[in-house]
Amino acid sequence: MKPINTALCSFGMSGYVFHAPFIEVHPAFNLYGVWERTKNNAQAKYPNIKTFRTLEEMLADQNIELVVVNTPSVTHYDFAKQAINSGKNVIVEKPFTATVEQAEELIQLAKEKNVALSVYHNRRYDSDFKTVKKILDEGWLGNIVEAEIHYDRYDPGLSYKLHKEIPTAAVGSIYDLGSHLIDQALVLFGMPNAVFADLDTYRPNSKVGDYFDIKLFYSTHRVILKSSYYVREALPGNIMNGTKGTFIKSKADIQEAELQAGKIPGSKDWGAEPDKEKGLLHTEKDGKIIREQVPTLNGDYMEYYEGIYQALRNNGLVPVTGTEGMDVIRVIEAALKSNREKKVIDL
Repeated sequence: MKPINTALCSFGMSGYVFHAPFIEVHPAFNLYGVWERTKNNAQAKYPNIKTFRTLEEMLADQNIELVVVNTPSVTHYDFAKQAINSGKNVIVEKPFTATVEQAEELIQLAKEKNVALSVYHNRRYDSDFKTVKKILDEGWLGNIVEAEIHYDRYDPGLSYKLHKEIPTAAVGSIYDLGSHLIDQALVLFGMPNAVFADLDTYRPNSKVGDYFDIKLFYSTHRVILKSSYYVREALPGNIMNGTKGTFIKSKADIQEAELQAGKIPGSKDWGAEPDKEKGLLHTEKDGKIIREQVPTLNGDYMEYYEGIYQALRNNGLVPVTGTEGMDVIRVIEAALKSNREKKVIDL
Protein backbone atom coordinates (compact mmCIF):
# COMPACT_ATOMS: atom_id res chain seq x y z
CA MET A 1 0.00 0.00 0.00
CA LYS A 2 1.19 3.49 -0.85
CA PRO A 3 2.58 5.25 2.25
CA ILE A 4 0.96 8.46 3.43
CA ASN A 5 3.53 11.14 2.56
CA THR A 6 3.30 13.60 5.43
CA ALA A 7 4.75 17.08 5.84
CA LEU A 8 5.15 19.16 9.00
CA CYS A 9 4.70 22.93 9.05
CA SER A 10 7.41 23.33 11.68
CA PHE A 11 10.03 21.38 13.61
CA GLY A 12 9.93 23.00 17.03
CA MET A 13 8.86 21.09 20.10
CA SER A 14 5.54 20.05 18.58
CA GLY A 15 7.09 18.59 15.45
CA TYR A 16 10.10 17.09 17.22
CA VAL A 17 8.16 15.58 20.13
CA PHE A 18 4.51 15.02 19.27
CA HIS A 19 4.41 14.30 15.54
CA ALA A 20 7.64 13.23 13.83
CA PRO A 21 8.37 10.20 16.08
CA PHE A 22 4.93 8.68 15.45
CA ILE A 23 4.92 9.42 11.73
CA GLU A 24 8.40 7.90 11.45
CA VAL A 25 7.50 4.72 13.35
CA HIS A 26 4.04 4.01 11.91
CA PRO A 27 4.56 1.77 8.84
CA ALA A 28 1.74 3.41 6.87
CA PHE A 29 3.33 6.87 6.97
CA ASN A 30 6.37 8.44 5.35
CA LEU A 31 7.89 11.49 7.02
CA TYR A 32 8.29 13.22 3.68
CA GLY A 33 8.82 16.91 4.31
CA VAL A 34 9.08 19.84 6.69
CA TRP A 35 8.84 23.60 6.44
CA GLU A 36 11.87 25.28 8.05
CA ARG A 37 12.62 28.81 6.91
CA THR A 38 16.37 28.83 7.65
CA LYS A 39 17.32 25.83 9.79
CA ASN A 40 17.84 22.16 8.97
CA ASN A 41 16.97 20.64 12.33
CA ALA A 42 14.61 18.04 10.93
CA GLN A 43 17.14 16.88 8.36
CA ALA A 44 19.77 16.47 11.08
CA LYS A 45 17.51 13.94 12.83
CA TYR A 46 15.77 12.48 9.77
CA PRO A 47 18.30 12.59 6.87
CA ASN A 48 15.77 11.54 4.23
CA ILE A 49 13.29 14.30 4.96
CA LYS A 50 12.81 17.07 2.38
CA THR A 51 13.16 20.64 3.68
CA PHE A 52 11.04 23.43 2.23
CA ARG A 53 11.82 27.12 2.78
CA THR A 54 8.29 28.41 2.17
CA LEU A 55 4.82 27.09 2.84
CA GLU A 56 3.86 27.73 -0.77
CA GLU A 57 6.73 25.56 -2.01
CA MET A 58 5.70 22.74 0.31
CA LEU A 59 2.02 22.87 -0.59
CA ALA A 60 2.90 22.81 -4.30
CA ASP A 61 4.57 19.40 -3.93
CA GLN A 62 2.10 16.90 -5.37
CA ASN A 63 3.73 14.02 -3.51
CA ILE A 64 2.46 15.30 -0.18
CA GLU A 65 -0.86 13.79 0.93
CA LEU A 66 -1.09 14.98 4.54
CA VAL A 67 -0.02 18.28 6.11
CA VAL A 68 0.34 18.84 9.85
CA VAL A 69 -0.29 22.46 10.85
CA ASN A 70 1.77 22.60 14.05
CA THR A 71 2.67 26.28 14.02
CA PRO A 72 1.77 29.03 16.55
CA SER A 73 -1.97 28.97 17.24
CA VAL A 74 -2.62 32.38 15.74
CA THR A 75 -1.55 30.96 12.33
CA HIS A 76 -3.66 27.78 12.41
CA TYR A 77 -6.63 29.15 10.47
CA ASP A 78 -4.58 30.74 7.69
CA PHE A 79 -2.15 27.86 7.17
CA ALA A 80 -4.84 25.19 7.38
CA LYS A 81 -6.93 27.09 4.84
CA GLN A 82 -3.99 27.25 2.44
CA ALA A 83 -3.31 23.54 2.86
CA ILE A 84 -6.94 22.59 2.29
CA ASN A 85 -7.12 24.79 -0.79
CA SER A 86 -4.05 22.92 -2.07
CA GLY A 87 -5.97 19.67 -1.87
CA LYS A 88 -4.08 18.27 1.12
CA ASN A 89 -5.53 16.31 4.00
CA VAL A 90 -4.88 18.32 7.14
CA ILE A 91 -4.16 17.80 10.83
CA VAL A 92 -4.36 21.02 12.86
CA GLU A 93 -2.71 21.25 16.26
CA LYS A 94 -4.89 22.35 19.14
CA PRO A 95 -6.36 24.87 19.55
CA PHE A 96 -8.08 24.33 16.22
CA THR A 97 -8.70 28.03 15.55
CA ALA A 98 -9.19 31.30 17.41
CA THR A 99 -12.94 31.50 16.73
CA VAL A 100 -15.92 29.30 15.92
CA GLU A 101 -16.42 31.28 12.72
CA GLN A 102 -12.94 30.31 11.50
CA ALA A 103 -13.53 26.67 12.45
CA GLU A 104 -16.82 26.55 10.57
CA GLU A 105 -15.16 27.94 7.47
CA LEU A 106 -12.37 25.33 7.53
CA ILE A 107 -14.84 22.48 8.07
CA GLN A 108 -16.96 23.61 5.12
CA LEU A 109 -13.91 24.15 2.92
CA ALA A 110 -12.60 20.65 3.67
CA LYS A 111 -15.96 19.22 2.62
CA GLU A 112 -15.91 21.19 -0.62
CA LYS A 113 -12.36 20.09 -1.40
CA ASN A 114 -13.11 16.49 -0.33
CA VAL A 115 -10.14 16.28 2.02
CA ALA A 116 -9.85 14.96 5.56
CA LEU A 117 -9.60 17.47 8.42
CA SER A 118 -8.68 16.53 11.97
CA VAL A 119 -7.59 18.32 15.16
CA TYR A 120 -4.68 16.95 17.18
CA HIS A 121 -6.18 16.59 20.65
CA ASN A 122 -3.55 14.13 21.81
CA ARG A 123 -4.49 14.27 25.50
CA ARG A 124 -7.36 11.91 24.73
CA TYR A 125 -4.62 9.28 24.62
CA ASP A 126 -2.99 10.12 27.96
CA SER A 127 -2.80 7.21 30.39
CA ASP A 128 -4.74 8.98 33.13
CA PHE A 129 -7.57 10.11 30.86
CA LYS A 130 -7.94 6.67 29.27
CA THR A 131 -8.20 5.17 32.75
CA VAL A 132 -10.78 7.71 33.94
CA LYS A 133 -12.86 7.10 30.82
CA LYS A 134 -12.78 3.35 31.40
CA ILE A 135 -13.97 3.74 35.00
CA LEU A 136 -16.85 5.97 33.88
CA ASP A 137 -17.76 3.80 30.89
CA GLU A 138 -17.96 0.73 33.13
CA GLY A 139 -20.34 2.49 35.51
CA TRP A 140 -18.30 2.13 38.69
CA LEU A 141 -19.37 5.50 40.08
CA GLY A 142 -23.05 5.45 39.17
CA ASN A 143 -24.35 8.75 37.84
CA ILE A 144 -21.72 11.51 37.91
CA VAL A 145 -22.57 14.39 40.24
CA GLU A 146 -19.38 16.42 39.97
CA ALA A 147 -16.15 16.03 38.01
CA GLU A 148 -13.01 18.10 38.42
CA ILE A 149 -10.09 18.06 36.00
CA HIS A 150 -6.84 19.97 36.57
CA TYR A 151 -3.85 20.89 34.45
CA ASP A 152 -1.61 22.59 37.00
CA ARG A 153 2.10 23.31 37.19
CA TYR A 154 4.57 25.47 39.05
CA ASP A 155 6.12 27.65 36.37
CA PRO A 156 5.93 31.37 37.16
CA GLY A 157 8.42 32.38 34.48
CA LEU A 158 7.45 33.46 30.99
CA SER A 159 7.68 30.89 28.21
CA TYR A 160 10.74 30.82 25.98
CA LYS A 161 8.24 30.44 23.14
CA LEU A 162 7.65 34.12 22.56
CA HIS A 163 4.49 33.59 20.51
CA LYS A 164 2.80 32.17 23.63
CA GLU A 165 3.37 35.40 25.54
CA ILE A 166 2.16 37.90 22.93
CA PRO A 167 -1.53 38.84 23.44
CA THR A 168 -2.85 37.82 20.04
CA ALA A 169 -5.78 35.65 18.99
CA ALA A 170 -5.86 32.08 20.35
CA VAL A 171 -3.18 32.77 22.97
CA GLY A 172 -3.27 32.25 26.74
CA SER A 173 -3.65 29.25 29.00
CA ILE A 174 -7.34 28.80 28.19
CA TYR A 175 -6.42 28.11 24.55
CA ASP A 176 -3.19 26.25 25.40
CA LEU A 177 -3.98 24.02 28.39
CA GLY A 178 -7.70 24.73 28.51
CA SER A 179 -8.32 23.22 25.09
CA HIS A 180 -6.98 19.90 26.43
CA LEU A 181 -9.26 19.88 29.46
CA ILE A 182 -12.32 21.07 27.57
CA ASP A 183 -11.84 18.37 24.95
CA GLN A 184 -11.52 15.73 27.66
CA ALA A 185 -14.70 16.99 29.34
CA LEU A 186 -16.59 16.93 26.05
CA VAL A 187 -15.43 13.39 25.30
CA LEU A 188 -16.65 12.25 28.73
CA PHE A 189 -19.86 14.25 29.05
CA GLY A 190 -20.75 15.96 25.76
CA MET A 191 -21.53 19.64 25.29
CA PRO A 192 -22.66 21.47 28.44
CA ASN A 193 -25.80 23.56 28.73
CA ALA A 194 -23.96 26.61 30.05
CA VAL A 195 -20.52 27.92 31.05
CA PHE A 196 -19.16 30.15 33.79
CA ALA A 197 -15.49 31.16 33.89
CA ASP A 198 -13.03 33.07 36.04
CA LEU A 199 -9.87 33.93 34.09
CA ASP A 200 -6.87 35.90 35.31
CA THR A 201 -3.17 36.68 34.93
CA TYR A 202 -0.81 36.16 37.88
CA ARG A 203 2.73 35.79 36.57
CA PRO A 204 4.87 38.94 36.83
CA ASN A 205 5.09 40.78 33.50
CA SER A 206 2.69 38.37 31.82
CA LYS A 207 0.46 39.90 29.16
CA VAL A 208 -1.66 36.79 28.55
CA GLY A 209 -4.06 34.80 30.72
CA ASP A 210 -2.38 32.11 32.82
CA TYR A 211 -5.16 31.04 35.21
CA PHE A 212 -8.62 29.66 34.65
CA ASP A 213 -11.45 28.18 36.67
CA ILE A 214 -14.25 27.06 34.37
CA LYS A 215 -17.53 25.48 35.40
CA LEU A 216 -19.55 23.52 32.85
CA PHE A 217 -23.24 23.10 33.69
CA TYR A 218 -25.06 19.92 32.67
CA SER A 219 -28.61 18.85 33.47
CA THR A 220 -27.56 16.36 36.14
CA HIS A 221 -24.00 17.33 37.11
CA ARG A 222 -21.22 19.90 37.06
CA VAL A 223 -17.70 19.75 35.60
CA ILE A 224 -14.90 21.99 36.92
CA LEU A 225 -11.79 22.68 34.84
CA LYS A 226 -8.86 24.40 36.55
CA SER A 227 -5.31 25.43 35.71
CA SER A 228 -2.72 27.55 37.48
CA TYR A 229 0.99 28.15 37.03
CA TYR A 230 1.38 28.44 40.83
CA VAL A 231 0.75 24.90 42.02
CA ARG A 232 3.99 23.56 43.46
CA GLU A 233 2.36 20.56 45.12
CA ALA A 234 0.28 18.85 42.48
CA LEU A 235 -3.38 18.16 43.21
CA PRO A 236 -5.11 15.11 41.72
CA GLY A 237 -5.58 15.73 38.04
CA ASN A 238 -8.94 13.95 37.99
CA ILE A 239 -11.59 13.79 40.71
CA MET A 240 -14.80 12.03 39.72
CA ASN A 241 -17.70 11.92 42.19
CA GLY A 242 -20.81 9.89 41.46
CA THR A 243 -23.90 8.54 43.20
CA LYS A 244 -22.04 5.33 44.07
CA GLY A 245 -18.53 6.53 44.74
CA THR A 246 -15.37 8.43 43.84
CA PHE A 247 -12.39 7.90 41.57
CA ILE A 248 -9.23 9.98 42.03
CA LYS A 249 -6.37 9.84 39.55
CA SER A 250 -3.14 11.83 39.28
CA LYS A 251 -2.10 13.49 36.02
CA ALA A 252 0.95 11.33 35.41
CA ASP A 253 1.18 10.44 31.72
CA ILE A 254 4.88 9.94 30.89
CA GLN A 255 4.81 10.15 27.09
CA GLU A 256 5.85 13.78 26.73
CA ALA A 257 8.83 13.30 29.05
CA GLU A 258 9.87 10.11 27.24
CA LEU A 259 9.59 11.77 23.84
CA GLN A 260 11.62 14.76 24.99
CA ALA A 261 14.25 12.31 26.19
CA GLY A 262 14.45 10.86 22.69
CA LYS A 263 12.69 7.56 23.33
CA ILE A 264 11.04 5.91 20.33
CA PRO A 265 7.31 5.12 20.62
CA GLY A 266 6.04 1.62 20.10
CA SER A 267 7.93 -0.37 22.72
CA LYS A 268 6.11 -2.98 24.80
CA ASP A 269 5.93 -0.75 27.87
CA TRP A 270 5.36 2.51 26.00
CA GLY A 271 3.24 4.94 28.00
CA ALA A 272 3.22 2.82 31.17
CA GLU A 273 3.01 4.92 34.33
CA PRO A 274 4.84 3.98 37.55
CA ASP A 275 2.77 1.78 39.89
CA LYS A 276 2.70 4.54 42.49
CA GLU A 277 0.44 6.58 40.20
CA LYS A 278 -2.46 4.12 40.31
CA GLY A 279 -5.89 5.68 40.74
CA LEU A 280 -8.00 5.29 43.86
CA LEU A 281 -11.49 3.83 43.45
CA HIS A 282 -13.83 4.12 46.45
CA THR A 283 -17.28 2.84 45.56
CA GLU A 284 -19.74 0.03 46.10
CA LYS A 285 -20.71 -3.03 44.10
CA ASP A 286 -23.29 -5.67 44.93
CA GLY A 287 -23.80 -4.11 48.34
CA LYS A 288 -20.10 -4.18 49.25
CA ILE A 289 -17.87 -1.16 49.77
CA ILE A 290 -14.73 -1.20 47.60
CA ARG A 291 -11.68 0.94 48.23
CA GLU A 292 -8.78 -0.12 46.04
CA GLN A 293 -6.10 1.06 43.67
CA VAL A 294 -6.77 0.73 39.95
CA PRO A 295 -3.98 -0.07 37.45
CA THR A 296 -3.49 2.67 34.86
CA LEU A 297 -3.96 1.98 31.16
CA ASN A 298 -0.97 2.77 28.97
CA GLY A 299 -0.98 6.09 27.20
CA ASP A 300 -0.35 6.00 23.47
CA TYR A 301 -0.47 8.93 21.06
CA MET A 302 0.08 6.45 18.25
CA GLU A 303 -3.64 5.66 18.54
CA TYR A 304 -4.30 9.07 17.00
CA TYR A 305 -2.10 8.41 13.97
CA GLU A 306 -3.54 4.93 13.62
CA GLY A 307 -6.93 6.61 13.40
CA ILE A 308 -5.64 8.97 10.70
CA TYR A 309 -4.34 5.96 8.75
CA GLN A 310 -7.72 4.21 9.03
CA ALA A 311 -9.47 7.36 7.84
CA LEU A 312 -7.23 7.91 4.80
CA ARG A 313 -6.83 4.30 3.70
CA ASN A 314 -9.94 2.48 4.97
CA ASN A 315 -12.60 5.21 4.87
CA GLY A 316 -12.78 5.44 8.65
CA LEU A 317 -13.72 8.54 10.64
CA VAL A 318 -10.82 10.78 11.61
CA PRO A 319 -9.97 10.36 15.32
CA VAL A 320 -10.87 13.98 16.19
CA THR A 321 -13.22 15.68 13.76
CA GLY A 322 -13.23 19.34 12.86
CA THR A 323 -16.62 19.64 14.53
CA GLU A 324 -15.20 18.26 17.77
CA GLY A 325 -12.34 20.73 17.58
CA MET A 326 -14.86 23.52 16.92
CA ASP A 327 -16.91 22.53 19.97
CA VAL A 328 -13.83 23.16 22.13
CA ILE A 329 -13.52 26.66 20.66
CA ARG A 330 -17.23 27.22 21.24
CA VAL A 331 -16.75 26.55 24.96
CA ILE A 332 -13.64 28.77 25.04
CA GLU A 333 -15.57 31.64 23.43
CA ALA A 334 -18.34 31.20 26.00
CA ALA A 335 -15.76 31.19 28.82
CA LEU A 336 -14.16 34.40 27.54
CA LYS A 337 -17.58 36.05 27.34
CA SER A 338 -18.50 34.80 30.81
CA ASN A 339 -15.33 36.28 32.27
CA ARG A 340 -15.95 39.63 30.56
CA GLU A 341 -19.59 39.86 31.57
CA LYS A 342 -19.27 38.09 34.95
CA LYS A 343 -22.23 35.83 34.31
CA VAL A 344 -23.24 32.35 33.20
CA ILE A 345 -23.36 31.96 29.41
CA ASP A 346 -25.93 29.60 27.88
CA LEU A 347 -24.84 27.46 24.95
